Amino acid sequence: MSKSVNRVKAYAEAAGLPIEIKRMGESTRTAEEAAQQCGCSVAQIVKSLIFEGETSAKLYLFLVSGVRQLDLVKAAGLVGETLKRADPKRIREETGFAIGGVSPLGQPDDVPRYGDESLLGFDVVWAAAGAHDAVFSAEPQTLFRAAKVQTADLVA
Repeated sequence: MSKSVNRVKAYAEAAGLPIEIKRMGESTRTAEEAAQQCGCSVAQIVKSLIFEGETSAKLYLFLVSGVRQLDLVKAAGLVGETLKRADPKRIREETGFAIGGVSPLGQPDDVPRYGDESLLGFDVVWAAAGAHDAVFSAEPQTLFRAAKVQTADLVA
């Protein structure tokens, strides 16, 4: 397993979240690809989106359903500054995850995490596990707790 996938596994174990990381063999970079590989609805895919504060340059992680779009106005109100997409190279350097494999688990402590409340309506959700083809499933409330995610209304 890759270093990033091993970090996700170790973080989950330390947080008391029993997960099985599955290497799908094909890309799970997009919500649609992930849903097809996981055999679930696109809505059950957790998109891990990293944005940068325009003033502070701080990175923020937002978890939203695969069928939803992050509302940047709501997100900015939550974090107290305007947001812009973070550079993929910076995301990789600072979080250790490449776009398409960004996991809610194993994030650096200084990256605040927010999860959209709509994900809590599912029994099971699927999230990236540190590589473009690695995923895991979890009960959303348990995932949010393990990932130290603050629940909020993040979508339009």
